[in-house]
Amino acid sequence: MKATTNSELAARRTQVIPRAIGNAHAIFCESAENSEIWDVEGRRYIDFCSGIAVLNTGHRHPRIMQAIAEQAGRFAHTCFQVVGYESYIALAERLCKLAPGPHPKKAFFMTTGAEAVENAVKIARAYTNRPGIIAFHGAFHGRTMFALAMTGKVAPYKIGFDPLPGEVYHAAYPSETDNISVEDAIRSIEAIFRHQADPSRIAAIFVEPVQGEGGYIPAPKAFLLRLRELCDAHGILLVADEIQSGIARTGKMFALEHAGVVPDLMTLAKGLGGGMTLSAVLGRADVLDAVPPGGLGSTYAGHPMACVAALAVLDAIEEERLCERSADLGDRMRAALWRLKETVPQIADVRGLGAMTGFALCHGGDAGRPAPGLASRLKAEAAERGLLLLTCGPHGNVVRIMTPLTISDALLDEGLGIIADILTECAASPDWQ
Repeated sequence: MKATTNSELAARRTQVIPRAIGNAHAIFCESAENSEIWDVEGRRYIDFCSGIAVLNTGHRHPRIMQAIAEQAGRFAHTCFQVVGYESYIALAERLCKLAPGPHPKKAFFMTTGAEAVENAVKIARAYTNRPGIIAFHGAFHGRTMFALAMTGKVAPYKIGFDPLPGEVYHAAYPSETDNISVEDAIRSIEAIFRHQADPSRIAAIFVEPVQGEGGYIPAPKAFLLRLRELCDAHGILLVADEIQSGIARTGKMFALEHAGVVPDLMTLAKGLGGGMTLSAVLGRADVLDAVPPGGLGSTYAGHPMACVAALAVLDAIEEERLCERSADLGDRMRAALWRLKETVPQIADVRGLGAMTGFALCHGGDAGRPAPGLASRLKAEAAERGLLLLTCGPHGNVVRIMTPLTISDALLDEGLGIIADILTECAASPDWQ
């Protein structure tokens, strides 16, 4: 019999699903449309999560649904490495045309973001004949073993999984909140070169142009430019992890475009598939061709349903001007949050790029006193009032807003109003100080 309550499904879940698989909210979806979700009890929620920045084009975008339905009427699966299909090639052509830089480019597809990262490591090592990888404190690159080694946060991701793969080094990521300057971050990389690994052993530096799990912290333009110079000086590849920041999320197709920096490789996922499972590695043709035939691939990678969905996503972004919409949404969100900060001292900082926006909650607004408990209470209370939020950051005190780029102004304002109401109550309560 079909479940009719969230509590019933939660009880069934506990019996058969490992506790390691978390749920941010104890609700279960029955249906969704654009920027709204309805649970199995018929309750409606404004979705400020978008499946963790996956649904840039919203739930069930008509163009994407139509593309998937038409593909389902033709064939569901062949494995591209066995029998190819045009949508895979067309999507690679489209992404190569969109990617920054004048050099020839190539692309291929996997299923998850972590797979894209793992394959980018393989490619970088094959091209450079070097083993080492540099990533950053606070980074999130995935949960598979090498991506996990690159991820710059221990709890909950790394606990109990040692030993992790070696030849991975972590440098400081610039953050005004943590008083880490661009110079500090660059010096930390140079310290790796002096004390841990000669630059001749480093294949690639992986950077998120906007850290996601790390707290929605945009990398300063000066930092990204310095990374490019550093990589060029030492023959190191610069890899942009655009899994969360790409596909119009920050106001441009790729976040690195804000800095005018051209990477050697990019990893993509999340918003690319419009809800279908798809990731990509995209970049310099000579780098990608360093791997011999058969060295890359996976049974379900570049699934035909996902490829046609991604082509529809790119059509929607272009036709509906979703890059411009993302920039406008970000301006509206940050302006509202800065205004709220005037009366809510617990808001220590507002940050972001385009619609990739977050705010940090700290006791008394002191950045040195993060308040993860306040962030958790805001998330829980918002859900009670019909708004879905997620937290992030090394202390869990950053609330990230990931609306679909197709959200209406009215729904955006309604959701921001719920946040404002809760935090205003919080500011007036001694229990929340």
